[in-house]
Amino acid sequence: MERNRRSLAVVVLVSMLGITGCGASDDDSPRLHIEVVGTRPHDPRAFTEGLEVDGNVLYEGTGMPGASDVRATDLTTGNELTRTQLPAPYFGEGITKAGATLWQLTWQNRVAIARDPATLAERGRASYDGEGWGLCTRADRLVMSNGTDTLTFRDPVTFATTGTVTLTSRNRARLNELDCAADGSVYANSYPTDEILRIDPETGHVLAVIDARGLLPATVRAGTDVLNGIAQLPGTDHFLITGKYWPTIFEVRFVPD
Repeated sequence: MERNRRSLAVVVLVSMLGITGCGASDDDSPRLHIEVVGTRPHDPRAFTEGLEVDGNVLYEGTGMPGASDVRATDLTTGNELTRTQLPAPYFGEGITKAGATLWQLTWQNRVAIARDPATLAERGRASYDGEGWGLCTRADRLVMSNGTDTLTFRDPVTFATTGTVTLTSRNRARLNELDCAADGSVYANSYPTDEILRIDPETGHVLAVIDARGLLPATVRAGTDVLNGIAQLPGTDHFLITGKYWPTIFEVRFVPD
């Protein structure tokens, strides 16, 4: 089933169950809200699956069969530097830069693609079990999500599994796009909600829950899909966040309620 159809089905189920968050109120994590610092245009045709900032380059991976790609843009000007398509039937998912490699996940194809970060040309592939959702790089290992409440750690060169950690609360969470922040924590979009979880990847403890409801005005929400895509701006406490088919990328801070 295509992810946009799956989004609708899960949203309906969430509504029927009366659940507003990804694990209801099964933890006492601090609540944060979003302070918008600025905005920049975003391709409304992009079914965003991953964002990554490296220096002055913004990488974005998109999904959907026959429409998946990876693109690199100049963070300052917004000019596209390069783009490469992922052939059907592959469905692109999360991306991350690890050293001299840009890794790209696929959803149900069980293939991770190693790319040249400058040209985005494919240099190799690795296989994995299960689904691929989000991906980020933390120190000497990759952190990957698969749509459950468990994060998987992988070798940044071979893509081999090196460990896992499961959330200690909010165990209904379906962790999606990931960002490995400078402070060592992992930020995760919680599918299909408008929440972002800040996670301690060593323990699985949810350090904070960020409420992004209302970020995209209701007047432009029609025709878009879920919140997805998060990347910290290096050297700052600002993050870029967006969503699937959203026309805007928001530069934000996460602040206490």
